[in-house]
Amino acid sequence: MASDITPNASSRPGPAARHSFFVGPRGLRAGWRILMFCGIALGLVFAVYTGVGVAATVSPSVHDWALAVQANVSNGTLSAIDQIVNEGIVVLAVIVAAGIMTLIEKQTFADYGLPWNQAFGKRFWQGVTLGFAMLSLLLAAIWVLHGFSLAGLAETGAPGLKYGLLWAIAFFLVGVFEDFTFRGYLQSALGEGIGFWPAAIILAVVFGAIHWNNKGEALFGCVMAGSFGFLEAFALRRTGSLWLPIGMHASWDWGETYFYGTPDSGAIGVGHLFNSSFHGPRWLTGGTVGPEGSLLVYAVLLIWALAIHLSFPAKRAPLSA
Repeated sequence: MASDITPNASSRPGPAARHSFFVGPRGLRAGWRILMFCGIALGLVFAVYTGVGVAATVSPSVHDWALAVQANVSNGTLSAIDQIVNEGIVVLAVIVAAGIMTLIEKQTFADYGLPWNQAFGKRFWQGVTLGFAMLSLLLAAIWVLHGFSLAGLAETGAPGLKYGLLWAIAFFLVGVFEDFTFRGYLQSALGEGIGFWPAAIILAVVFGAIHWNNKGEALFGCVMAGSFGFLEAFALRRTGSLWLPIGMHASWDWGETYFYGTPDSGAIGVGHLFNSSFHGPRWLTGGTVGPEGSLLVYAVLLIWALAIHLSFPAKRAPLSA
């Protein structure tokens, strides 16, 4: 007797099985989400800079500006205007890319840790206070050990106010770009795939590694940058909002570059409030990296983590009835 080999309905692969390589239980898989986000963002950045390159061939002013930017990069100096332009471009790219992903994933920016209704709210200013206070604590510790000193004002009056405002805008954009990219969208997507803390560790390592391209940077500075990224992930975990890390990041960089006039990840800013100098061994001062390259920075990061822990306690799960 011939057997019936016609497959029944239960033996046919269903839609979930057929599309499991692309779609998981929670929708599009994390890897594809990350590739799409990065592809859109990089494509937008490439398009803008290609346009700038074309404009530089026909416009003397754009050509001169591009040459000035290249000269600053090669000399290890930072210009607030250059920083605002460059960071503004990449911020726009990642925000547009994330906006497209919200439509694909049926999510909101709040799901990626960036609720717009909290912009410049309490969490942001708490972050600003924390970041500046922790940098000041680090520099005070280096000063106590005779490795740091201030030598009067470099800018006063209107120029000082102008540079202070320009650097504040520049480093706010730096905070939005770096923190939303690494602790926002990528943390959200990768965290759904492998868990929050494994994702935070991987992204902290990547975040530290990209600082290697900075002129004057050193391995220890990259390790510190990665550690700072992990600290920001801790702040995100406790508050559910990136506005606290963005405020911390912006005020730390602003304090280094503008207020105290120190190197920031190996670069010196043009236009700062105080003249400062370091003197002593590299382990104490950070050398060309700046204060974040000092070994004392790890004591400060521990104090910083404790401050976050005490200020933003973990939410307790509700007791079952």
